[in-house]
Amino acid sequence: MAPPLAGGSLIRIGQSQENPMKRIFCSLLLATLPFGSALADEAGFKNAKVTLVDQYELPNVPGKSLRAVLVEYGPGGGSPSHHHPSSAFIYARVLEGAIRSKVNDGPERTYQAGESWTERPGDHHQVSQNASTTAPAKLLAVFVVDTADKTIVIPDK
Repeated sequence: MAPPLAGGSLIRIGQSQENPMKRIFCSLLLATLPFGSALADEAGFKNAKVTLVDQYELPNVPGKSLRAVLVEYGPGGGSPSHHHPSSAFIYARVLEGAIRSKVNDGPERTYQAGESWTERPGDHHQVSQNASTTAPAKLLAVFVVDTADKTIVIPDK
């Protein structure tokens, strides 16, 4: 079972509690990296902020890691059409507001707070936008991905 996000550290390597100083150092180092809105701006996001909230290697699945990101869309905000690494399984849950989403050739759908969807390796996420032009929206995306895959969002060219 994955550890809870609230109150957890930003990075975990396995489940060991043997070296808390290493965990603290890694968390502080990770917190100084330019995630946040700068990452979103560079990737072509519009009125959006993307924050890595947790990541760790899965101790019982060698070569795989869990990464969780909080995606915050301002009114009218969204991300460009994109895909993820070919190893990525994704679970997304709307935390606040409503998100318009379209994956592959499926229908575009609006997900309300509390609703979720999944994406499989190789899926093409064509639409991911705040459904409102007046209120913010937030979603949590949890990735299970090859540990070697450092980029988890690849905008279409």
